[in-house]
Amino acid sequence: MSRPRRRHRPVQVGLPRWVYVPATLGALFVIIPLLAILASIDWPNFVPLITSESSRAALLLSIRTATVSTVVCIVLGVPMALALSRGGFPGRPVLRALVLLPLVLPPVVGGIALLYTFGRQGLIGQYLEVLGLRIAFSTTAVIVAQAFVSLPFLVVSLEGALRSAGSGYEQVAATLGARPTTVLRTVTMPLVLPGLVSGAVLAFARSLGEFGATLTFAGSLQGVTRTLPLEIYLQREPDADAAVALSLLLIVVATAIVIATASRRLAGPL
Repeated sequence: MSRPRRRHRPVQVGLPRWVYVPATLGALFVIIPLLAILASIDWPNFVPLITSESSRAALLLSIRTATVSTVVCIVLGVPMALALSRGGFPGRPVLRALVLLPLVLPPVVGGIALLYTFGRQGLIGQYLEVLGLRIAFSTTAVIVAQAFVSLPFLVVSLEGALRSAGSGYEQVAATLGARPTTVLRTVTMPLVLPGLVSGAVLAFARSLGEFGATLTFAGSLQGVTRTLPLEIYLQREPDADAAVALSLLLIVVATAIVIATASRRLAGPL
């Protein structure tokens, strides 16, 4: 009789102990400033500070514009990610570099670029002015600025998901006679839905915290263009307690969105 073969257990590869030292320093580098905000809050007056008229207007405006800009990012970013990951046109690397440029571009430079594009004397704005359409220094300008800086986050996330998913299932569906639109709707998008959700959350969070491009292109008009980051900046000197309280509010809102989305992804489809 032959001896039964022993099953070899996979060897667990551990991490060198020294890795935990910089990892801990990195975690503390992020956590300690957040704890510093908590320690600086004027807790007895916290609720009045965050419920003032200007604070409520800034928060509601930020949520509203960030939501609309995220929808814009989805409408424009999904086709862009599909074209960059599945398309075979010339110049694709150059186009990818240009699309991702806002990731490394200083926000104030992005605001100036938008101003010279959609401003009254801008490349496109001068023609919109003839039609009676003004974008700069309006709520629409806030949405445009937020979408400009947030779009690359969605494109990067979704393009990575598309490349990781591969094209095997799509090829099978095409072999069975499915049209490209049907393949995209029934195969591709369900496969990369987690990547789309992650990209949308990143775009929303980035829009919610946008400051430089918004200030340069949209200005700071209360109830019109003054988002929560702008309100925090303006309150920093006259009322530091209000600025700290609003900073914590912005952190809480962003954290709640990220946690809720992560929980949904971990739970999986119903």
